[in-house]
Amino acid sequence: MAALLQSQIPGLPVRRGKVRDVYDLGDKLLLVATDRISAFDWVMPTGIPDKGRILTQLSAFWFDLLKGPSHFISTDVQSLELPAGTNKRELEGRSTVVKKCRVVPVECVVRGYLEGSGLKEYRQSGAVCGVALPPGLEQCSKLPEPIFTPATKEESGHDQNIRFEQMEEIVGSAVANELRQRSIDIYVRAAEHALARGIIIADTKFEFGWAKSKTGADELILIDEVLTPDSSRFWPAADYRPGRAQPSFDKQYLREWLETTGWNKDSEPPELPAEIVARTREKYIEAYQCLTGKTFTTT
Repeated sequence: MAALLQSQIPGLPVRRGKVRDVYDLGDKLLLVATDRISAFDWVMPTGIPDKGRILTQLSAFWFDLLKGPSHFISTDVQSLELPAGTNKRELEGRSTVVKKCRVVPVECVVRGYLEGSGLKEYRQSGAVCGVALPPGLEQCSKLPEPIFTPATKEESGHDQNIRFEQMEEIVGSAVANELRQRSIDIYVRAAEHALARGIIIADTKFEFGWAKSKTGADELILIDEVLTPDSSRFWPAADYRPGRAQPSFDKQYLREWLETTGWNKDSEPPELPAEIVARTREKYIEAYQCLTGKTFTTT
């Protein structure tokens, strides 16, 4: 079972991110989710077979469930007119046709539990991105209510947490308030669905963009991937215990292994052993199947 580390569509302009190859179709974009996986701001030299298909199909599930305005058009590759020599079979199941839009330059992060950079900030100041929290919270404590903690979008390195007032300066007060409310609303609906399926969504990040509506006006729409193991922390609800790190369905398994290797995070990362690749793939598939109630298939 081979991992797809880079897609190829001859003659089409492409921009390659950490995971997705983005092709320009003229009036639309084609997002191809490869099997690349990143950790600690590095793309690993070893891919996770089918990871791109899992991310694509899970995002499609959420776009359908949430029903709000989004960039999603279709996952149907076969009907696209692509240049001669394109291997459509390779793209099947991992490709999404989306609307073009102007991306909002802020990550919309919602936290329902205290972990990661939020935990670090809380321990230093009792707040996260300027949002004051009650004293005495532990690692992975459930917050009294979900909080919105925006972050800058960085081309390289970590996104930087910012206060809501800084987001207002970047995008304006009206847009900032709309995105805060919409992000929290989406998180609450998704978290309720996930919990009923045995998964806690501890936190997640959304991206939005401006696209032309049918009336010709600019409309804020949900874009990029949505509520996947790459953009969210997923924990098994049955094992949840505050005061410690949680077992997870996301990349934490990979990160924990990397921490044992002696890799300094300033040089090229090591190849991943077959066991780590297989276990990480299993984690992604398990999350997909729990959340959707469907059996994962590669086509």
